[in-house]
Amino acid sequence: MRFVALAVAALVLAGCDNAAPEPETEATEVPEELVSDPLPDLGDIEVIGTPMEERVATLGLINKRNNLSRDVELSPGESTRVDDVVIRLAACERTAPWESPAETGAFVQVFVNDVRNPDEDPEFTRVFSGWLFKNSPSLNVVEHPIYDVWVKDCAMSFPGEEEEAEAS
Repeated sequence: MRFVALAVAALVLAGCDNAAPEPETEATEVPEELVSDPLPDLGDIEVIGTPMEERVATLGLINKRNNLSRDVELSPGESTRVDDVVIRLAACERTAPWESPAETGAFVQVFVNDVRNPDEDPEFTRVFSGWLFKNSPSLNVVEHPIYDVWVKDCAMSFPGEEEEAEAS
């Protein structure tokens, strides 16, 4: 009986976390070598609707170590750095409203700094480069033990959508 009481007390104490939660980190500067590295040529993507440079992708980023997640908004050609992760967006697409099934995707590159010593310069390694899809997240996965990136939205419009929105 005494053992059970000690085990319960140990579990209760283990569940108590007196450490202050880590503050949400802000985006920092993207290393120049990653910005100057050209994005992959995606070929002749037929652009219907909003021009590619005017689209905005919303990506989710989670740090699985501390369970902090945040939304990152990027236009094609932009990069952002959050802590030890750099995310680059080459393109984002969604199917036209008249197509089925509806799908949203983005061509993303993810770089992670694996240098653990804060006195050393960061060394970013590409851990992912490819298309991510909102409705099929298991089709292409960012495989990293700490970070995960996924597509939430691609803000763009197609011809005729403006009139439909005004009519309703």
